Amino acid sequence: MVGAGPGHPELLTLRGQKWLSRCDVVLYDGLSNTDMLVHAPQAEHICVGKHGQTRIWKQQEIIQEILRHAEQGKCVVRLKGGDPAVFARTSEEVDALVDAKVAFEIVPGITAALAAGSYAGIPITHRGIASAVALVTGHEEPGKPESALDWSALAAFPGTLVIYMGVTTAEAWTTALIEAGKPAGTPCAILRRCSLPDQQQIRCRLDEVVGHLTPASRFRPPVITIVGDVTRLSETMDWFSKRPLHGQCILVTRPAGQADELAAPLEDLGAEIIRQSVIEILPPEDWTEIDAAQDELASFDWLVFASANGVSSFFNRLEYRGMDSRALAGCRIAVVGKATAKRLAEYRLRPDYIPEQFTAESLLTHFTDLAPQNNKPLSSQRFLIVRANRGSDTLPHGLRTAGADVREVIGYRSVDVESVSPQVEMLARDGAIDWVIVTSSASAENLHRLFGDTIKPCRFAAISPITADVLKNLEYQVDAIADPHTMRGIVDAIASVMKP
Repeated sequence: MVGAGPGHPELLTLRGQKWLSRCDVVLYDGLSNTDMLVHAPQAEHICVGKHGQTRIWKQQEIIQEILRHAEQGKCVVRLKGGDPAVFARTSEEVDALVDAKVAFEIVPGITAALAAGSYAGIPITHRGIASAVALVTGHEEPGKPESALDWSALAAFPGTLVIYMGVTTAEAWTTALIEAGKPAGTPCAILRRCSLPDQQQIRCRLDEVVGHLTPASRFRPPVITIVGDVTRLSETMDWFSKRPLHGQCILVTRPAGQADELAAPLEDLGAEIIRQSVIEILPPEDWTEIDAAQDELASFDWLVFASANGVSSFFNRLEYRGMDSRALAGCRIAVVGKATAKRLAEYRLRPDYIPEQFTAESLLTHFTDLAPQNNKPLSSQRFLIVRANRGSDTLPHGLRTAGADVREVIGYRSVDVESVSPQVEMLARDGAIDWVIVTSSASAENLHRLFGDTIKPCRFAAISPITADVLKNLEYQVDAIADPHTMRGIVDAIASVMKP
């Protein structure tokens, strides 16, 4: 039984991550962030229900599914939102495991009430305001002859009340508290999707809570309501909503597996990230040209990599063929930028040259300026350029014009994605996306094919002036251009534009 925490995938405990990485089956509920399933790629993933999207399994069905897999000798993780011991019906599942003589472990998670102190700036205890806290269900078990809650005691409770699952029953519990003597003007904070980028908070009086929660469609679960004077501190302790990109929804269009380099720093600045690849990176259809070039590496003066993808493809192929970096003896290496140099370092190699501007033009200038200094004209030098199947021809054309012997090999293919997910398409149509990040000319062109005018109201951030020009020619508004032309440069450019 693993607690998934309040929502953010990085709030999973290390113990929980360990069991996810070892298990055979994961049963997860709608309050568990599915991004956590990345820690269990080896396991079968079973959703036991998500409000508004899939059927909600009955508790007995969940128990039967757990036992079915456990009795087959499988390691099962039951991933529960929040903490398994707080309003999670864990005891019912544990009772069934005990009866079936199935060994189990309960791994704590961060419950929403505790997360609120950090993410909403509401310390649920405070030396001068509240020395006690009560966690209260706003939705008791249906069919009870009478409430098990002593509303008079809760109304007189000398501390903070945190109401869980109280959206549809808001009128009942607020009325019960007020009638039991809780002042109608007691300050409250209604907190939705705590710790996630789209976290929302409403501050109000106790007698105003119903107006914000009813009907339930106004403020959909997961929601907790914090009742007490500590909620007044949220204005001064709030850091979450003061981040520079808070409230911004950003579409990252990089290929699958390469979006995190952009997403992580943007999320740290408060942005909500939507991932939608517009191009896909694939191996060459034929390795013949690369194989032949690798056999002749000693004959080249320079090995040039136009991207990190080319580095990975080239050296993985070299290793596959039983060769290693000794094949490069006497051959100097140039890369287009720091990201490509970083990938090269993974193969224990350092480039002999990285242009300051991280562009093909800068590389070309370096080679043409360097030749006279070395008393070796370009016409007597050989270049091997590892590149994609499409992209800028500036460097090979310029070198050939200067007389160099240039050999180009396709290290990988950049292929257009044919369609976008319905969810992303809906967000774009609804105008929910604020920024779109584009990291290549090919991405810009296929983005236009996939979305057309739908995303024209968005602001665009481009990796370089060349990509920006392609976007502008497609009549998109470019508000940020990376300088330097790196992933970090894009993040800084957007943050600079968003400065108050």
